[in-house]
Amino acid sequence: MSEIPEKGNKKPNQQAHVSRRGFLKAGAGAAATALGVMGAIASSPGVANAVIDLGYKNSLYKQMEYTPIKGQWSKLKPKMDYGGAAVHFVEHNDQWLGTSQILGKVERTNESDGGFPYAIRGLLGKKSQYGFVSQAIRYPLGDALMLPTQEISKENIVNGVPKPDKLPIPDPEQMSQHIKDLAYYLRADEVGIGKMPAYGYYKAVMDPPEGAYAAGIVTLETPYDDVPVTESMPYVICVAVEQHWETYAASTGYDGISLEQSFRSYHATANISVVMAQYIRNLGYNARAHHFGNYHAVMGPLLIAAGMGELTRTGDCVAHPRMGFRNKVAAVTTDLPLVPDKPIDFGMLDFCRVCKKCAETCPNQAITYDVDPIPFNGYMRWNTDAYKCAAFRTGNEEGVNCGRCVKVCPWNSKERSWFHDVGIWIGSRGQTASSLLKKIDDMFGYGTEEIARYKWWLEWPEMYKIRIPADKQ
Repeated sequence: MSEIPEKGNKKPNQQAHVSRRGFLKAGAGAAATALGVMGAIASSPGVANAVIDLGYKNSLYKQMEYTPIKGQWSKLKPKMDYGGAAVHFVEHNDQWLGTSQILGKVERTNESDGGFPYAIRGLLGKKSQYGFVSQAIRYPLGDALMLPTQEISKENIVNGVPKPDKLPIPDPEQMSQHIKDLAYYLRADEVGIGKMPAYGYYKAVMDPPEGAYAAGIVTLETPYDDVPVTESMPYVICVAVEQHWETYAASTGYDGISLEQSFRSYHATANISVVMAQYIRNLGYNARAHHFGNYHAVMGPLLIAAGMGELTRTGDCVAHPRMGFRNKVAAVTTDLPLVPDKPIDFGMLDFCRVCKKCAETCPNQAITYDVDPIPFNGYMRWNTDAYKCAAFRTGNEEGVNCGRCVKVCPWNSKERSWFHDVGIWIGSRGQTASSLLKKIDDMFGYGTEEIARYKWWLEWPEMYKIRIPADKQ
């Protein structure tokens, strides 16, 4: 296993950074500068054909080349908020899932073969094993968020028997709109509906589940069974809740609060998914919630199928055009009659080919530098080492867990502004334009700074040390 680098092992970027907050406050001067930048883009060889449109707002706010079917989106949020990205819609087929190429049969996987289950089993070392089971209590907010999440993880909460009287659904388009409205009403930041891919289910899940070990409900000595997943539903509803931008702006990415960024959004999406699943069962249809405390499905392919994003360099992480992968998600699989959304293409693969900031700053070098995706289990992806990632996250004693890739990714790390929208508009238009956005991102220091005024939480570094029982060392 690779040696875990010390915090701060990466040298600070020595190039001059521009204060983006000062830039954004500069008003007309900033706008003039931006137009100068856009003019430079237009005159750059190889970029002109990709991004020329100095009246970019016309493209920015009329990017929906696909007019949704009547009722397919929502009344509360009539259009998916893609930020400034240039989004194209793609069709479902057997050769591609969104923009991820399928090479052959995609095998379903066992939950117990994931990075964190490997930590539970001691396959990543004792430090990782005991770091995993203590992570929720090494920062006081962790256990506070884990407890209510586990309470809604029980099988009779995530699943159940539909009401015997099935209400007629004469208009699946209207029902799709209604389900999205319900998700936004329940405080989701984004929602999509997809055709449920067969390989989106686990082959088998752990019983007790992974979360039961993390929460201390069961001990490390408790054996688990691999329980086959037999469900097969035609549709999946995916909901996402953003991790707090200001907190990441003040965070290093692997301090005390980094795990709680995940737990906060996991808890929120878990609540949404169990309420939505029960609501659908009350209508007389089958519905199962899949969330952090009790997954029977793999979120990556579900998000792509539901038009919620594309795969990224960080393995199976799916980035949304506006949120990047600074969010956590849950899903509901169901046979409720719905109209699925189309998968999307906003240039993420082109961008990840040229950026590599996540790989450059990963503390345990778990993220590949490969230019192109490679074959993996019947499809193409960047082959991040999930076990090296899990080993660092569970064994980190300079904080709890890690969020460096979330911190530095240009699609995750920015406050919402007109300048950011321009940036992702550029970055979604091919590799040459993506290289330009990467340079602009570096120039403004995105992902490298810690904005002190946003640091609201307290640190307890004395709690972060992992304690391995003497008889287990």
